[in-house]
Amino acid sequence: MCGIAGILDFSGAPIEASRIDRMVSVIHHRGPDAQGVETHGGVGLGHARLSIIDLSGGAQPMQSTRGDLVITFNGEIFNYLELREQLIQKGHQFATKSDTEVILNLYAEYGEDCVQHLNGQWAFAIWNKKEKTLFLSRDRMGIRPLFYTVAKNQLIFGSEIKALLTQPNVNKQIDLQALDQLFTFWSPLAGKTLFSDIHELPPGCSMTVKDGQIETRRYWQFQYAPDNSNRSADSWAEELQELLIDATRLRLRSDVPVGAYVSGGLDSSINAALIRRFSDAPLKTFSVTFADSDFDESEFQKDVIRSLNTEHHEIHCTYEDIGRVFPKIIQHTEKPVLRTAPAPMFLLSQLVNQNDFKVVLTGEGADEMFGGYDLFKESKIRRFWARDTNSKMRPLLLKRLYPYMKNLQAKSPAYLQAFFNVRPEDLDNQFFSHLPRWEMTSKIKGFYSDDVKQALQTSNPMAEFGQQLPSEFKNWPEFCQAQYLEACNLMPGYILSSQGDRMAMANSVEGRFPFLDHRVAEFAATIPISLKMKGLDEKHILKKAFGSFVPKSVSNRPKKPYRAPGALSFFDPETQSARFDYVEELLSAKKLAEFGLFNPSSVEKLMVKAKRGRAIGTKDNMAIVGILSTQLLVEQFVHGNIDSAETSVSNQQPCAAAAQ
Repeated sequence: MCGIAGILDFSGAPIEASRIDRMVSVIHHRGPDAQGVETHGGVGLGHARLSIIDLSGGAQPMQSTRGDLVITFNGEIFNYLELREQLIQKGHQFATKSDTEVILNLYAEYGEDCVQHLNGQWAFAIWNKKEKTLFLSRDRMGIRPLFYTVAKNQLIFGSEIKALLTQPNVNKQIDLQALDQLFTFWSPLAGKTLFSDIHELPPGCSMTVKDGQIETRRYWQFQYAPDNSNRSADSWAEELQELLIDATRLRLRSDVPVGAYVSGGLDSSINAALIRRFSDAPLKTFSVTFADSDFDESEFQKDVIRSLNTEHHEIHCTYEDIGRVFPKIIQHTEKPVLRTAPAPMFLLSQLVNQNDFKVVLTGEGADEMFGGYDLFKESKIRRFWARDTNSKMRPLLLKRLYPYMKNLQAKSPAYLQAFFNVRPEDLDNQFFSHLPRWEMTSKIKGFYSDDVKQALQTSNPMAEFGQQLPSEFKNWPEFCQAQYLEACNLMPGYILSSQGDRMAMANSVEGRFPFLDHRVAEFAATIPISLKMKGLDEKHILKKAFGSFVPKSVSNRPKKPYRAPGALSFFDPETQSARFDYVEELLSAKKLAEFGLFNPSSVEKLMVKAKRGRAIGTKDNMAIVGILSTQLLVEQFVHGNIDSAETSVSNQQPCAAAAQ
């Protein structure tokens, strides 16, 4: 895994190597093992390398053996050995043992369709010297990032936005429409970033740049076609076993040791069990535990590591740990967040790095592919209740669904109906499954300044999202529509980005995701809905296929979402003050007025509530995290204080780590 950067001048004017070098230097954390820069007239390509495959021979940027193609590549191609053999049989030659060279030869053989042959996670750019064409591509699921902008007749691209911002004439202006989308969906819609003129290549898309023209095309997307034949559940489970075992086997390919995250949930436990069962090497596992018992899952983590007999390491996370690293978190997410959950993931990858590991397998993707989130059950219950809103029994199902939301248990049916948006008139809404989440998130917009409210008068995030939906969406079953909304937006925009790539790569750690093997995803899209959710039993088919691989305490436990403390990470109710100076400063009336995004008076009332320990609801916690992270983003990126913020954070002591 690595960091990439580059510039293409549409007129062919030479690119100075120093410009590329500067871009690569600010994403050094993505690849501290080596740094490479090449210029070819009007093109400059850069690379920060994290050496994992072909440690001695995989330096980049890399030229093809014929010298006509040059690539800079971030990611891993897991089926590269099979592809290499196929290409050798077709007459291609190799000078290295790297997966990078496989992409080069695959492009020489198939052109832009080369991506159809890849099983992996990637973002890469290939310069075709003969055709004067730049080809860029991003993996199907959006695991690896790729940003670009056009400034002064030049295309500028890179793995992170901060690389683009090293270049003159790149616009730092905040995109209020993107902010409004994030304060609805948790991330901007595909293609947008928080900066007006900076774009992200969407997942499953490639881009060709030639003669100053930019053409983007989609080469893959989710398609749902549940098979409602009489095929047995055992047959579905057996095929799922075969696919996931092979996906895991491929993702163990590495010239450095591979570890695993263990959260205490089903998905990461299956991952660890598969590695342990099908690998001869000892397994190191890594977990995060919390001082606040409401968020801690160490009981289940211990069951997993005992059953698998792994060499386990854990990081213990307090309120102060989260608040301390939060400025650094936003430096890496490069967008606001609504939860503090990325912070413990940053600390966890830091622990992995400290143990000299570069690669971990994790369980991301299983909930999206197999319907594991509470949201899928919630939607089913809401539809059931909306068909009879006078029922006294149906709302009780929602209380059972969220036992960890203590303030919900004493609420009346009328409150629950309003809170969960149980409205018969919404049953035909294409976004029915996500309306409660999006409407809850949107309450942050009540803190906008008058100027922002005025600027966003015509903004309609849901209509904007509707314009991006595939034409087939309306024909999919309701459950599959909900799956798509998770998999195409929240997963790449937040789960795999703010919680995933950015937190791992901040500490030079590569995450690999067997559940996001495209073969697994495509197979999952054909599984009958009744086998994904049997009654209210989420991921039923996954439990059937792999339940015996993990402790019963894990396979039988109800789904508990990964969460982390919110307001308490920044405010101490005992002292009724902010825990950190930066919190007080950035949420001060002076700073809020200076940046102009939020109403100082409204935020002041929220801060008073937080200092007194009364910001306990979802709405208040999301507002505090969302507003603070937005202020940090503006401070660091628009006003250019990234370096000073990083220094103040890195000088703090790390949180406690323990080995078991």
